[in-house]
Amino acid sequence: MNHTASLNYIPTDIVSVSDYERYAREALAYDVLEYINAGVADDITLDRNRIAFDAMSIYNRVLNNFSHSSTQVELFSGRLKQTLSHPILLAPVAHQTLIHADGEIATAQAAAALNIPMIVSTLASKRLEDIAQHAGPHWFQLYWQPCRDANLELINRAIDSGYSAIVITLDAPVNGLRNRPQRAGFLLPNDININLRDLPQAATKTLNPSDSIILNGFMSDAPNQDDLVWLRQQVKLPLIAKGISHPQDAILLKKLGFDGVVVSNHGGRTLDTLPASIELLPAIRTAVGDDFTVLLDSGIRRGSDIFKAMALGANAVLIGRPQLWALATAGALGVAHMLKLLRDEFEITMALAGCSNIENINAESLFTRQA
Repeated sequence: MNHTASLNYIPTDIVSVSDYERYAREALAYDVLEYINAGVADDITLDRNRIAFDAMSIYNRVLNNFSHSSTQVELFSGRLKQTLSHPILLAPVAHQTLIHADGEIATAQAAAALNIPMIVSTLASKRLEDIAQHAGPHWFQLYWQPCRDANLELINRAIDSGYSAIVITLDAPVNGLRNRPQRAGFLLPNDININLRDLPQAATKTLNPSDSIILNGFMSDAPNQDDLVWLRQQVKLPLIAKGISHPQDAILLKKLGFDGVVVSNHGGRTLDTLPASIELLPAIRTAVGDDFTVLLDSGIRRGSDIFKAMALGANAVLIGRPQLWALATAGALGVAHMLKLLRDEFEITMALAGCSNIENINAESLFTRQA
């Protein structure tokens, strides 16, 4: 893969996440840019994520006491409890050597520099073990494999490398309609999924002529409730389900023994016309109660977006595309700077909203227009 040389400094006109997107447009080939920036089908959900955040308003509160201020959050409970310095994690993002030669290694170095957890994708283009050597706090994201032994091998590799939580993505058993990358002629390199090499394989299925390759083929390999019960038995670390949009699914996962969910529409990359993730959040928080970890991704571009997610019930948020824009622009330095921008913006929002700590951020922090 050919890469445009990334910068070894931060240009003075990069002062927000959107500036990194602008620089990435200059750094990346058009087909790669379409692959990372596009949603699916008509990009309706992709656009909704930003529209929903922008429509929300925050009160400016005054005369509050900031003598005991903190941005710390606690995820999970009991022996599984994990403390974050800020409610920010890096979302699992695949195939990062498409963006930069150092790929996930550079991203891990950046996250470690700011002590922000990185969730490493099954489809990372560097070995899980190599990424872990450069990471600070790190979790592993599992794309379910048709053979249970393959999943167990991936999980054990992660545990042996110090990954401290397992996230299984449930909302993408098949790819969405990625029409923009198709029009741009994008094709993944054949050898990029390095962590899937030499895994145990499931027996080949034979389909009848009348069978659907999608409904009878691919979907027969998707995880079911029995698979998730088995997975829970194998994993003693915190276990989180990603890609949850319906309250009933969140309730079921809690009953199955999961430790948390990620409310997500996959950044608009699975089913088009899904609601914005931030719109889905309140009902899911109500459904699972206050004692259950709920994370959110899709559309976070400002520290004020993080604040809005926290106000509606998220314990923390995941940052997706911005890490790729920053990686394309200035490698590890860019990702670290992007994360610092979001962290600082979040703290400024807390200050101006009169919230000295995470517990002060709630729905009353948001302005609600009267009907």
